[in-house]
Amino acid sequence: MMLKAVFFDMGGTIDTFRYSRQHRITEAACIRECLGRTGIMLACNDTELADLITRGASDYLQWNLVSNIELSPAEIWSRYFLKGLGISTAELEPAAEELAFLYETRLFIREMRPEVPAVLAAVKAMGLKIGCISNTQSTRQVPENLKEYGIADYFDPVVLSSEYGRRKPDPAIFYYAARLAEVPTSSCIYIGDKISRDILGAQRAGFRTAIQIRHPFDNGDPDEGASPDFIIQEMTELLPIIEELQNQDRQSPGLEMHRKVKAVFFDAGDILYYRPHRDMHLKAFLKGKTLHPHPGFEQKKNHLRELAYSGKLRRHSYYEQVLRLHGFTDPDEIAEGINAMRQDDYNVEIIDGAAETVRQLKERGFLLGIITDTALSFSRKLDWFEEHGFGRVWDTVISSKEIGARKPCPEMYRLAITQAGVKPCETIFVGHKRSEIDGAKAVGMKTIALNFDEGTQADVFIKDIRDLLQVPDLQS
Repeated sequence: MMLKAVFFDMGGTIDTFRYSRQHRITEAACIRECLGRTGIMLACNDTELADLITRGASDYLQWNLVSNIELSPAEIWSRYFLKGLGISTAELEPAAEELAFLYETRLFIREMRPEVPAVLAAVKAMGLKIGCISNTQSTRQVPENLKEYGIADYFDPVVLSSEYGRRKPDPAIFYYAARLAEVPTSSCIYIGDKISRDILGAQRAGFRTAIQIRHPFDNGDPDEGASPDFIIQEMTELLPIIEELQNQDRQSPGLEMHRKVKAVFFDAGDILYYRPHRDMHLKAFLKGKTLHPHPGFEQKKNHLRELAYSGKLRRHSYYEQVLRLHGFTDPDEIAEGINAMRQDDYNVEIIDGAAETVRQLKERGFLLGIITDTALSFSRKLDWFEEHGFGRVWDTVISSKEIGARKPCPEMYRLAITQAGVKPCETIFVGHKRSEIDGAKAVGMKTIALNFDEGTQADVFIKDIRDLLQVPDLQS
């Protein structure tokens, strides 16, 4: 896929950052003053406050390296940075964004790499889009620093974990940024300083190239999990890499340029994976219990399901409310039921032949995407696929939970088509539900039905996913 966009990390990449214990002790007064303006008075001195914040930041980093969740600033400061002081999230809410901003701008020393403006100008002159993907607890720090450095106008989009809610290395934030830029991930480069966040995340999202730039500040945390495609010492070294990639594109424009069909989009459930024992753990939990389901149980459950699938209800809340519809009120029983439902969600098997079929389509040069209705983070599905060797091949992932709508909503399909940079008639949608196939046809996509509902009308019907490789439009 031809190179179309270059995305940059912020801290350690666009700018360098560092801190010392003494620097934080000196700057702790600004945190104390911010808290004081909301009526929160601290008993600890500046040295104790600086050390408390540094320990809390380390603990928070360890937690979100596993969870990939960016908490709100009020939660971060209550649970981690001011841990043990008995200050609630609600008390911190009025000062939370300011605290986050002060932490990232005053408790660190930040300096733009001096070569960055010239490099950005050169990248823009190459005809490439430029974006930023940054882990940050503040919504202000990155935009204000970019403006301060005089380079803000180069970046569109700017994607922040503080706004998106997920952190690198979760591939979701990379897919989101590429969708906003309207480019497939295989047409993107990413430059960042951390292997464990930047390189791993970009590679898991199918970025064409992931480049590590060395950053002199080392906080001692392990930095591993992937191998960068390139390692550079300063930003000027990026330009010859881009030039070489563009030369490759000119010499070999790609098979997709000459095909009638350029992109293949898949539904996920019952196409790429299935649940062999649906609700097995929930049924075992319910067995033998006296249930008192609410009137209109099925209708209310379906409503909750719609809310969860469209991202309007968190998955944990969905579990709990469904159990309450069954008539459960005891907290221990609800917790047990939630655990059972969670186990059912992750009890999946990959469709026979899915992995090799998807990989062969990728080798043939097709753009590949997923259009899925799900109440789970789609990163979980990518984990399943990666375990079977086809997790890093996807150019676009459109999730109902993220978009706020479900198939057959036209927006689900149009977003995928736009990001792929193709026409509807140059795409194929592979699905099983009659409604989702009808939705794809309505926006002009060709359709293939697998494991299909009775009465489904599609352009092609197949009995095995491996049969896709024999469809004339998908021949190499």
